[in-house]
Amino acid sequence: MQLVWPAAEHLPSYVAALQSGWSADNVRGAVAAAEELERIAADPAGFLAGMVDREAKGDPVQLPDGSIVKRIPGFRRWIWDGEFCGVIGMRWQPGTEALPPHCLGHIGYAVVPDKRRRGYATRALLETLPLARAEGLRYVELTTDPENTASQRTIEAAGGVLHERFIKPAQFGSVPGLRYRIQLN
Repeated sequence: MQLVWPAAEHLPSYVAALQSGWSADNVRGAVAAAEELERIAADPAGFLAGMVDREAKGDPVQLPDGSIVKRIPGFRRWIWDGEFCGVIGMRWQPGTEALPPHCLGHIGYAVVPDKRRRGYATRALLETLPLARAEGLRYVELTTDPENTASQRTIEAAGGVLHERFIKPAQFGSVPGLRYRIQLN
């Protein structure tokens, strides 16, 4: 398994994952997958370029409740083992660990169903931590749902410690969440 930057040679495998019903968006699911497929069909190069947006120049972000917020710097890398396996993304605000209220964590990841239980998410997370450190972050926060024990194990295997139980903002349904913190120092 390796992390690759989204590129044209990997795009057909990513498209196949979206067409199979998978989506990295665990809240908007099929709707988000359909939107990505439309963007890819309209402008594949533009879609790929948008996967790395360290200056937050991309379009605003639509939240699960339909509200629109300003993009913050970030990037996505693809988990690859000869074919697309999943995605890991990182976002941050320069000069601070603080995130806007609508951004639940610095790092998020999703693995396609037939590639789960292979340690790919843990390895991707561990390989992303030095990139977070390079952005000047002293720690990263990741959130998950209380019932998502697989994600909790992934975060803990990468050094994450439960920081708090919280209620997600209204844009995310005002449901319980767990916030983990991984120290980078």
